[in-house]
Order: sequence, then structure tokens, then C-alpha cells
Amino acid sequence: MSNNDLKLLQDYLSRHIPLSSAMGVQVAEVGARRVCLWAPLAPNINHRETVFGGSASAVAILAAWSLLHVSLQREGLVSRVVIQRNTVAYDKPIIGDFQACAELDTGQWQHFLAMLKRRKKARITVTAQLMCGAELVGALQGDFVALGMAASS
Repeated sequence: MSNNDLKLLQDYLSRHIPLSSAMGVQVAEVGARRVCLWAPLAPNINHRETVFGGSASAVAILAAWSLLHVSLQREGLVSRVVIQRNTVAYDKPIIGDFQACAELDTGQWQHFLAMLKRRKKARITVTAQLMCGAELVGALQGDFVALGMAASS
């Protein structure tokens, strides 16, 4: 992970997904098979002074989507990635700033790439863990679809 990777993803999210800026989302980590996004409590607070469930879900979806976006770029591929469905488990109230970290399963990723190259469409399930400090507070499981494929320039 380089500072440039963090900046590139942060700039992309700010320009193309304005909600990320409104929610105060910051790119915390961009690794070979992992992306973590951080968000503050203040713009995501609900009437119980915890994180609004929709905000937690949005940040988790954004982390999973960002992981796929960055991973496809590393492969030199451009594809439209959309979420098809998701479930979120809210195991504990999120009482402060929080993170969503998404990781790729290597075997699943290789299958996804093969299908995308062969059929120009592929589906993959990505999990993003929601953390408040060092505590696991929930998780998202999302099915994403990549549509179309072109080599990046």
C-alpha cells in the first residue's frame, strides 16, 4: 500500500460518490486484497447517539465496492461494478468512529476474473467487517456484479 493508492481512491470516491464526502469517509487502508474505510460518528449519528444503520451499511458497501474497483484496476481491467444484494448483521451498537474493512478471497477472486474475461460479466460475494475501535460490531455480505470489460489505458 502506498500513500498514492490511498490518495487515488480518496479522490475517486470524493469525485464520483459524493455521499462518501458527506459522511466523512476516509480511506484508511488499501492493500493487495483489502480495503478499509473510516468514518466519524458525528455526520452518521442517529437519535440514540450511535451510528445510523444506513450509514454503517453504506460505508460497508462502499468498502466492498472500493476493494473490487481497486482490484480490477490492478488487473488492468475496467468494468462497471454494481451491488446486486446485501445483508448486514448489526451485532452491537456503533458508539463512535468506525471502520469497514473488506477482504477478497483469493480463490473466489480468480474465479470471478476468469468469468469476467470469458463472459464479460461476473458475480462475486464480498464481506466487509464493521469495527468500532478494536471491537467487531457487525458485518456486511454483499453480492456484486461486474458488467462489461475493457483493458485500462
